[in-house]
Amino acid sequence: RSRVAQHSGTGLSRVTPAGYAESDLLPISGLQHLAFCERRWALVQIESIWSDNRFTAEGNALHQRAHSGEIESRPGALIRRTLLLHSLRLGLSGQADIVEFQPSAAGFRLDGHRSFWTAFPIEYKRSRDKAGSKAYHVQLCAQALCLEEMLECSVVAGAIYDGVTRRRQPVEFTPELRARTEALAARMHLLFDQRSTPPPVFTKGCKSCSLIEDCYPQPLARQGRVAQYLKSALDPR
Repeated sequence: RSRVAQHSGTGLSRVTPAGYAESDLLPISGLQHLAFCERRWALVQIESIWSDNRFTAEGNALHQRAHSGEIESRPGALIRRTLLLHSLRLGLSGQADIVEFQPSAAGFRLDGHRSFWTAFPIEYKRSRDKAGSKAYHVQLCAQALCLEEMLECSVVAGAIYDGVTRRRQPVEFTPELRARTEALAARMHLLFDQRSTPPPVFTKGCKSCSLIEDCYPQPLARQGRVAQYLKSALDPR
């Protein structure tokens, strides 16, 4: 089966392969939580728990400036803000902060334009990834995979806008990053179907997490270790 995806403001209409039903699509934004911590993702997505701290508040303010929904033309680029995205193959839906459509020697066509174009997604973040998770790279790569499916094109790179340095961090969508993103998308659907919140694993990244007071990573992780010790000590084998 296939379906036609309409893209308001871009002048594009493409046929995309069916996979997941639209009612089964999960948020692209969830991938950054999952890449950082499975328990964090479950607290947000399954238990509907969310808490703001200074870092999330600053990030929200940065996103509000990007999410105007406007279409802007600049020399050599057509800029689309808050572009709705989906992938029926991966079971994802969401939106891109900004997608720059740039002229190219090969790519796809925009209605009303003679040249070919490529897509360059940009995700706005307060700062760079912490704790080596590359979670923002995964989220951006998922947006690229959605664009590739929707537009039947190749998206080779994008960027993360760092709100602290006010600079773009280039991101190449390598085979390794694509494979990790697809694996995390499948993992996210598995966890969602199970409706089970994973136990905590305390790491240095927990200290900056806005959900630390809801998660209780240190006491619960310690309790889990004690329970495991008692179980092994009482096992007669």
